[in-house]
Amino acid sequence: MEDLVIRDADVVDGSGEPSYRADVVIDAGRIVSIVKEAAAAGCQRPGAMREIDAEGLVLSPGFIDMHAHSDLALLRDPDHSAKVAQGVTLEVLGQDGLSYAPVDDRTLEEVRRAVTGWNGYGDDIEFDWRGVGEYLDRLDRGIAVNAAYLVPQGTVRALVVGWEDRPATPAELDRMRRLVAEGLEQGAVGLSSGLTYTPGMYAGDGELTELCRVVASYGGYYCPHHRSYGAGALEAYAEMVDLAREAGCPLHLAHATMNFGVNRGRAPELLALLDRALDAGADITLDTYPYTPGCTTLAALLPSWASEGGPEEVLARLADPETAERIRYGLEVTGSDGCHGVPVEWETIEISGVTDPALAGLVGRTVREAAQLRGEEPWATARRLLVGDRLGTTVLQHVGHEENVRAIMRHRAHTGGSDGILQGGKPHPRAYGTFPRYLGHYVRESGVLTLEECVAHLTSRPAARLRLPDRGLVREGYRADLVLFDPETVAPGATFAAPRTLPTGIPYVLVDGRFAVEDGRRTDILAGRSVRRTPL
Repeated sequence: MEDLVIRDADVVDGSGEPSYRADVVIDAGRIVSIVKEAAAAGCQRPGAMREIDAEGLVLSPGFIDMHAHSDLALLRDPDHSAKVAQGVTLEVLGQDGLSYAPVDDRTLEEVRRAVTGWNGYGDDIEFDWRGVGEYLDRLDRGIAVNAAYLVPQGTVRALVVGWEDRPATPAELDRMRRLVAEGLEQGAVGLSSGLTYTPGMYAGDGELTELCRVVASYGGYYCPHHRSYGAGALEAYAEMVDLAREAGCPLHLAHATMNFGVNRGRAPELLALLDRALDAGADITLDTYPYTPGCTTLAALLPSWASEGGPEEVLARLADPETAERIRYGLEVTGSDGCHGVPVEWETIEISGVTDPALAGLVGRTVREAAQLRGEEPWATARRLLVGDRLGTTVLQHVGHEENVRAIMRHRAHTGGSDGILQGGKPHPRAYGTFPRYLGHYVRESGVLTLEECVAHLTSRPAARLRLPDRGLVREGYRADLVLFDPETVAPGATFAAPRTLPTGIPYVLVDGRFAVEDGRRTDILAGRSVRRTPL
């Protein structure tokens, strides 16, 4: 007898091909048999210790979140229903150039403070690792879903160069190369950058190219949050395409959006740029979330010169009236590089989370609304928040365009990623709703993608980018990371008003053949482990 048989499922297998009806048999965490309906009619149907009647449900591979910020959440919250309930069975961590390995004691403290708004400070976590392999070993103790890791270039630069805006010396570049190589040898799948975040943004293209050469030699990929999603966005995309071509490195563009008023309706220009590169032989993929607003920290909007030296230096500059006025001018008049070269519009910046409970009353208001309540200018409120919350404030940026979102998600290189920040009193609903929103809103309601296309975007395409030989498809011999959902009812529960609401229409989720969600309820199973780079 096998472990489990899923009977009479409509199998959307991740290949993009039409669905078919079948019984799927699982044993020891793998798919051991797929008996299609026509074959089942003429033979004895397979038996198992456990059976699931999947009549009316779609069976697909588990969804792969190509851009996740669950680096600490997976350790802090074993339940992790924010992702498990969506059908996510694998997340890619280490995003945007800042995460928690490789570090030393100094760098770990600096990074924890720099990304408190993303992941929390981590008071409740024992940081008993320093290297990439040690972090992956920590995940292997048991987590809700599987996780892959990108070496964060900004963290590497902080460890070797510090938080200064200067070129790396030859010796420093050699050490950064070694650290990237060690991370890949220990299981990382590639390298990430956050080129609007310090200190990663201080690296020039030559430095990034050298690191990407290392990544390419190990069969990894480069995942940049590039230098602008606003003014100069197309030039920033082209820069990454050229850099990856020079390094001979596969490229995956993080949260590939075209935002702010300057880019309304310009997605076709980006897609034409990518198509030219793909047709010339480039290896490029991208991910997007199916919403228009973005999410980041309030401190990330500051000019790069104001962020040099790390968090304590930033706070010192904000405390000095003359320097603070220079920062304001850069934000509101010239357009700071932290805000993608576009002058900030405070009515589009919504406060989504704070670390100081005394500031919780501002959550859900735009900076302009909060300023009006206090009878002051928006910059005065923003400055007060930055200092009082010690740079831990998260914000939503309402600067996206629906026509761009739809155009990009149709592209042949597209995959799905939540970019989900799980911190804050009012986080972006994409953290809880990305994958059911694709299936509900953009497949069933809007018809932007067919169901078969959408599932391929969320499963086999990302698995191919990650070079996973046995995930991303419903195939015999593949790992049983699977989702059963109702195509007629699947939908996100999360909204901007209630962003932590779980989705509907996803009654079963299996991680490594074990039920993480059963009959619509989260179990206590922790079957996830690290997914390490496949050697060349």
